[in-house]
Amino acid sequence: MSQLSRQDKIVAIVKEQGYVTIDELAGKFSVTPQTIRRDINELAKADKIRRHHGGASYDSSTTNVAYAARQILQLPAKEQIAKRIAAEIPNNASLFINIGTTTETVARALLNHQGLQVITNNLNVAAILSGKEDFTVIIAGGTVRSRDGGVMGEATIDFINQFRVDFGIVGISGIDPNDGSLLDYDYQEVRVAQSIISNSRTVFLAADSGKFGRNAVVRLGNITQVDRLFTDEQPPKAINALMKEHKVRLELCTPKLSTSK
Repeated sequence: MSQLSRQDKIVAIVKEQGYVTIDELAGKFSVTPQTIRRDINELAKADKIRRHHGGASYDSSTTNVAYAARQILQLPAKEQIAKRIAAEIPNNASLFINIGTTTETVARALLNHQGLQVITNNLNVAAILSGKEDFTVIIAGGTVRSRDGGVMGEATIDFINQFRVDFGIVGISGIDPNDGSLLDYDYQEVRVAQSIISNSRTVFLAADSGKFGRNAVVRLGNITQVDRLFTDEQPPKAINALMKEHKVRLELCTPKLSTSK
């Protein structure tokens, strides 16, 4: 098979599945991972797919990547982000945790804490944390989204608005690299996240570097509305300038846990 033909098929597979690992593609085409990595780099430079550590995805402004694929997408970065956020949450704190695989990773990193009170619209987060006898886990009412266990709707918003908590831990699908807009795919999910931001004393945004420049159709708000951004790489220059202007603290979550303000 020619390189061009293989690359066309790679694009088709990534579009169909949303996210594919390098090892999967290498097995499918019976070539080395290095060959697939070169193909992905070329396709990413041509803006046909998005390159990630260990794989590639296809960006759509109207449809998110499947939940199972998002669970492994950028996982090492998510784990570093989760570890760093957990280190900033004191015992006996109250917090919101919203929908998303990044926030689910944060929930796992909180299991060594004591006395947390967590309000969530994420059934997976509730399942992760509910085994801790000293935690109080409160699930917001509403309609359950079957594909990922998210809870949303007017009842969810009304429920969230009854609380005022120490920390809001928020994930997001995309961040506009020019104006800092926080973007997601589901209007109802966005409205719940807006309520979480409004009712949190301190807002932590958990977003790996793959979220910068990723398009989604619904605007949640702006990066200037959060107190800290936890990510694994330096954001684009325009985002850094916005954050500096609005005193949003940048937490770079690398294996060495270095911090930049």
